[in-house]
Amino acid sequence: MAVIPTSVSEAWENRDGPAVFTTVDGSGKPNAIYVSCIRKVGEDSIAIADNYFDKTRKNILSGSKVSVLFITRDKKSFQMKGRVEYHKSGDVYDDMKKWNPKKHPGHAAALVKVEEIYKGAERLL
Repeated sequence: MAVIPTSVSEAWENRDGPAVFTTVDGSGKPNAIYVSCIRKVGEDSIAIADNYFDKTRKNILSGSKVSVLFITRDKKSFQMKGRVEYHKSGDVYDDMKKWNPKKHPGHAAALVKVEEIYKGAERLL
């Protein structure tokens, strides 16, 4: 299990605006979306509410690797890469339903298990 470094957790708390969530389809074609219903979970994961996924959901269910890109208020960029789990029930799903705004459907929670982290071009993990 990779642990998100403290410096990245602090940057996460200082992020500005939505994050960019990227998946790839079976032929390697990328799909990137903005996500604002997103949380750090524990020391190694990022949860994203599936409110309106379409291609993203299909890519996740076909085994896509993923990345989450965010920028801080002081304009530093961070990218986390890893594998993703799709939860339609259970603890991860129940937790997402607590913080996801009620106005959104929250069909499921995509849980990114972080394996690599970059600050700009510098690999941190």
